[in-house]
Amino acid sequence: MNPKTLKYILKRIILAIFTIWVVITLTFFIMHAVPGGPFTSEKAVTPAVQQAMEAKYGLDKPLSQQYFTYLTDVLRLRFGPSLKKRGRMVIDIMGDGLKTSVKLGLIAAALATISGVVLGSVAALRRNTVLDRIIMVITTAFVSMPSFIMGSLLLVAFTIKIPIFPANGTTRAGLVLPVITLMLYPMAYITRMTRSSMLDVLGQDYIRTAKAKGVSRMKIIFGHALKNALIPVITYLGPQIAYITTGSLVVEKIFAVPGIGGAFVNSITDRDYPLIMGTTIVLATFIVVMNLVSDILYKVVDPRINLE
Repeated sequence: MNPKTLKYILKRIILAIFTIWVVITLTFFIMHAVPGGPFTSEKAVTPAVQQAMEAKYGLDKPLSQQYFTYLTDVLRLRFGPSLKKRGRMVIDIMGDGLKTSVKLGLIAAALATISGVVLGSVAALRRNTVLDRIIMVITTAFVSMPSFIMGSLLLVAFTIKIPIFPANGTTRAGLVLPVITLMLYPMAYITRMTRSSMLDVLGQDYIRTAKAKGVSRMKIIFGHALKNALIPVITYLGPQIAYITTGSLVVEKIFAVPGIGGAFVNSITDRDYPLIMGTTIVLATFIVVMNLVSDILYKVVDPRINLE
């Protein structure tokens, strides 16, 4: 491996570790600063019982001691037990949620990427035509519309008005609408980004030179233009894939998808500190890793890029 590339990767890994530590620290102290506690919602809990429960989960110890204990446990991949789902470990709860969220997210991300690149390329190659204008109008609408509105519209349209898909995301058929909802925004964004980048590449001197030399249109598009036009798309794909895969909190709530997003929302309302911390760490780590991967892919797509 090139020494410059290795140095760049090591620097990014160190920065990633520091970023994750900052996320852990901020989340820990912010959640503990919120008024109340994880057992305040319990019915008929006497002070003695509450003290016993806090002692059981180590919440009676000084905050600094809780913090360093938790950091040590995280390094061992131990997130502790859930404070609300008695008898269950946080890692097991997250594992159950990720099974659905990862499947849902990967399908949505793949469909969004493929559709966005194809539509963006078609729009660029048919610039200022009726097809280009139709694609731009549709993608503008999808980019402007929040996911909770789009999800609600799809839910009403295809589960109430036209009952094609079930509203419950626990079944395979019930995952169709959540996948569509998750893919529409990134698909529209990738379409517009691909179109803009493709138009910029098609106007470069080396493309005009290739045309003057008689290089076939297909080779110019797929061998030169599209490859270079994908560089800004890769920048977007890293964090976007991480976001989709870890699950959209709102979309999972709308369609009752038993993913990690729903578990995260419930952990906040229940003040389940270990589950909040665990899901936050998973989300932050995945996003940081995907950003690192997207940066490294720059070099694969365009060897001329220097990683410094």
